[in-house]
Amino acid sequence: MAAAALLRGAAPGRGGRAWSWRLRAAPKRRLGHNYCSQRGPAAGEASTSARSGYAHFLNVQGRTLYDVILYGLPEGSHEQPTFLLECDSSVLDALQRHLVLHKIRRRVTVEPCPELRVWAVLPCAPKEVGRAVLLQEKAECTTILTRDPRTARMGWRLLSQDEGSALVLGGRLGDLQDYHRHRYQQGVPEGVHDLPPGVALPLESNLAFMNGVSFTKGCYIGQELTARTHHMGVIRKRLFPVQLSGPLPVGSIAPGTSVLTKSGQAAGKYRAGLGDVGLALLRSEKIKGPLHIRTSESGLVALTASVPDWWPTSTK
Repeated sequence: MAAAALLRGAAPGRGGRAWSWRLRAAPKRRLGHNYCSQRGPAAGEASTSARSGYAHFLNVQGRTLYDVILYGLPEGSHEQPTFLLECDSSVLDALQRHLVLHKIRRRVTVEPCPELRVWAVLPCAPKEVGRAVLLQEKAECTTILTRDPRTARMGWRLLSQDEGSALVLGGRLGDLQDYHRHRYQQGVPEGVHDLPPGVALPLESNLAFMNGVSFTKGCYIGQELTARTHHMGVIRKRLFPVQLSGPLPVGSIAPGTSVLTKSGQAAGKYRAGLGDVGLALLRSEKIKGPLHIRTSESGLVALTASVPDWWPTSTK
């Protein structure tokens, strides 16, 4: 990878120094809801390898409460299993209460990890997707570099106490809005704005496409609806990336605003966005026709939905 944009934070309100929780468990590994393994970085890519996974915490109705990226840290023979959870900073307190509530009698310590910062390392060109990221030799042992578990289009995740741009060879510091534009264009939801707690459904949010759900693991909260929907094989609505006909003033389209077809029929609802890109929950059979949305000033704006190229072929 010749160059990379490093962007602190991963959602509106996420970032800074209070972005994650550290979980230490002993003596058995009982954490990692919907946990999946990733290939560790090759020699020279990072001083500390870690496994990463993507997951949602669900309520009893099977709706999303919190979306997280989990990092399973390497453990020595005498060390306790340790995980880091990356989440939207606006739900830090709520997530801590949730974790403490469900640890029951397990010997698990849940504590904030303010000394680490999270960076997204993105490719500068589509052809560089999947290439290795090299760190400077001065990278300390606290540095963690792992592929973003959701899709190769989202590059790598870098966790460090240092400034990320000083660690990646050929890296340059990007703007946080560039990161959000990139993930909206890729159709990747993140945080409470894109995934409203108690509202978003995991399969409609394309969790299965992002390696975030297991249909073979044991019981978990919200499993019944998720498994039934999957095995029925019918998901009529999905979060699609959308392109608006032009940049709009902030707040001109409220979350939940109806997306309409040319004839005025409801096709779905706008979820969130930035400028002229965003996400909308749409009925799959409606996305190919002309769509529009009404702004708060009662103006009509054309909207085009697309299917990301990294989705399974069967959905296209």
